[in-house]
Amino acid sequence: MTHIPTLAVEGLQTWFHTKAGVLKAVNGVSFEVDRGKVLGLVGESGSGKTVTGFSIIGLVDPPGRVEGGRILFNGTDLARLPAEELRQLRGARIAMIFQDPMMTLNPVLRIDTQMIEAIRTHSNVSYKKARSQARDALGQVGIPSPDERLAAYPHQFSGGMRQRVAIAIALLNKPDLIIADEPTTALDVTIQAQILFEVQKLCRQTGTALIWITHDLSVVAAIADEVCVMYAGRIVEQGVIDEVLDRPTHPYTQGLIGSVPGHNRPGSPLQQIPGVMPSLLTLPKGCSFRLRCRYADSACQVEPEMHVVANPYHATKCWHPLSGEVSHGI
Repeated sequence: MTHIPTLAVEGLQTWFHTKAGVLKAVNGVSFEVDRGKVLGLVGESGSGKTVTGFSIIGLVDPPGRVEGGRILFNGTDLARLPAEELRQLRGARIAMIFQDPMMTLNPVLRIDTQMIEAIRTHSNVSYKKARSQARDALGQVGIPSPDERLAAYPHQFSGGMRQRVAIAIALLNKPDLIIADEPTTALDVTIQAQILFEVQKLCRQTGTALIWITHDLSVVAAIADEVCVMYAGRIVEQGVIDEVLDRPTHPYTQGLIGSVPGHNRPGSPLQQIPGVMPSLLTLPKGCSFRLRCRYADSACQVEPEMHVVANPYHATKCWHPLSGEVSHGI
């Protein structure tokens, strides 16, 4: 029997057609996420990780559009689905947690109205049952006095509390796939740890697949089974989380790990990646990281292919893959 992952992204291309030219925000991205697994999508701002998430769920606005590739959700290509069928999947079988909770919450409706509607739109349950599920979901993400909070409006919550409500809404229908775009950035570390625990437990218990988009390697180390490192619209390294973090083979991945404070000796300056990421409108020929890489040579003027290193579960897109373990405090 052929194995079908919950999500398989194959050669995804999402481009923005601007007056200045074509901006290739996502250019040939491929990965898979299985049932009950967590994939970390890591990279600095502008690397394309959020656009990847929006592309999967069909929320890329003009002038951007998916130009190529396949987005296979349980074997069905989402990129070819009619808009109404994709809308039916969103919120029921696929959920997204946005970085800004007000992209999820309606400011003029009470929390109970929004949560109950989210449940009853996709499930044939009574109002009483839906309200009970909504209350339990708020408690699951650490919101005290959930009965009272259900009667409140979004403006009566702090930013962190609004984000917890948005996360609770994403968890309501126990979807097959959740895409989380840096949802815990505004939360304190205690609540962040609680939510990471609850999300991991949901994945293990229900088989939900999770894509966690972040720039924070410490969060990825805590939650992910596998990781994809993105740079300038492409994945430059991917594999099992321990393998990639312990033995990074791409200079960019090594630079990201080196910039984490826990990796450096007390009193010593943070390691930095020189320069800045090039404009996606004017990417250099060949490897897009070569102008910032100390290992770059003439071979890097040709773009490398993704190839396996060390073991079948670790691949890199580099002509000069690094070797050897690193000691880090992630």
